[in-house]
Formats: sequence, structure tokens, C-alpha cells
Amino acid sequence: MMKTSAIIVIPVVLLSACATQKDLNYVEGQVSQLKQESTVIKQQSAGSYSEITRYREEVASLSGAVSEMQHDYRGSMKRLDMEDSLLVSKTDDLENRIARIERYLGLESPVAGKTPAGVKVLPALAVSAQAPATEVAEQKKGPASTPPAASVEDDALISEGLIRMKKEDYAGARESFNAFRTGNPRSPKVADAQFYVAESYFGEKWYEKAILEYQVVIAKYTKSPKRPAALYKQGLSFSKIGDEPNAKARYRDVVNLYPNSPEAKLAKKSLGMK
Repeated sequence: MMKTSAIIVIPVVLLSACATQKDLNYVEGQVSQLKQESTVIKQQSAGSYSEITRYREEVASLSGAVSEMQHDYRGSMKRLDMEDSLLVSKTDDLENRIARIERYLGLESPVAGKTPAGVKVLPALAVSAQAPATEVAEQKKGPASTPPAASVEDDALISEGLIRMKKEDYAGARESFNAFRTGNPRSPKVADAQFYVAESYFGEKWYEKAILEYQVVIAKYTKSPKRPAALYKQGLSFSKIGDEPNAKARYRDVVNLYPNSPEAKLAKKSLGMK
């Protein structure tokens, strides 16, 4: 019986050994395949990492260039804003000096800040040797001059233009305002008419043209009550066409030059100021 049992056990052990070797061979094959795939993946990963590194370097380089351009742009716009504000201040000072000189000489200018064409300053002071002393004093002092008021009919032109503006008849409104300007070049309301011309283009959403017309009020009629509004609305027009740097420059001009005006409050709001 013992011999028979030994004979039976030996084949079982041999079969187990064969099955285990087969399994080992299969596992070794799988491991070898995984190693090859791992090698391929590592090579691909190395290439991808190299490309990613290159892209990162290029992005960093471009970001640096963009940052430098933005810095230069901000510097340029800041300089231009300062120059623009300084120019406005210098213009105001020059207009004041010219106005004082004209008052001293007794001259009357049809346009604020400009000496009438053909007027010679020195001859205006010339006095006859035989003139009485009082006459000499009066001539030096200069006559008191008051700009002629517009007639009722001419005033009606501005009212008519404003009515047309409300009806969105902008072209017709401009006809009324321009007719007033042509007929009343010395009227203090001519600046109002010019401002309303600019407003008509703003109403039409022709912002580029509105900017030019507002500039006439800003540069030519420096003493006009409409000037703060012209500065603000010009800034708003710049904003409408996407030119924010110039828009902000005009808002700052309103705040700096007319801090107590209603337009200054609107400008501060547009600038994000309290």
C-alpha cells in the first residue's frame, strides 16, 4: 500500500510543477511587454515635456514682452495726459492775460481770446497832441464795451434748434444753431450754439464728429459755462468709440479745472473716484 501511494503522489507533484512554470513564463512575458510599453511611454513623455518646456519658455518670453509694452503704454499715456492737462491750463492762463490786455486797451473781440482782425494795438493808444487831458485819460482807460445782445428772433433760433433736437431732427437742429452763429458772431450765446451743434452729433451717435465739435467749445470759448459739459461729453464720446485713455484724460480735466461743477461729479464716477 505504501508503494502504491508514493507512485500516485509523484505525478501530482510533477503536474503542479509544470503548471507553475507555465504561469511563470506567462507572467514574464507580460512583464517584458509592460517594460517595453513603459520605455515607449517614457520616451514620449520626455518629448512632450521638452515641448511643454519650450512652450512655457515662449509664453514667458511673450508675457515679458507684453508686460514691457503695457508699461511703456501706461507711461506714454500718463505723459500725454499730463501734457494735455498742462496745455489746457496754459490755454486758460493765456486767455486770461489776453482778456486783461483787451480790457485795458478798450478792445472788443468777437471771439473770446482772439484779437479782432485788422485791429492794431499801438495806434489804439495814439492821442492827438491837442486833445484835452480828460480825453487822453478816457482813451487810455478805454470805452466800456458790452457784447450786443441777440435779438428775440435770433434767440428763437436756439429754441427752435432745441425743439428739433428733442424730435431727433438733428440735421434741422444744426441748421438753426448754425444760423444763430452766423447771424450773431458776438453774442455770448454763440458758445451755447456751438455746444448744441456738438450735442446734435452726439445724439446721432456720430461720436468722432461730436469730439471735434466739443473741442471747438473747449479751445475757443474758454469762458463759456458750457465748457465743463463740453469736456465731460467729449470724454464720454471718446469712451463710446473705445478710446478709454483719452476719455479718462478729459474726465480728469473736468475734475481738476471745474471741481465744483455737476460734470465733475459725473467724471469722478466714471473714474471710479469718491
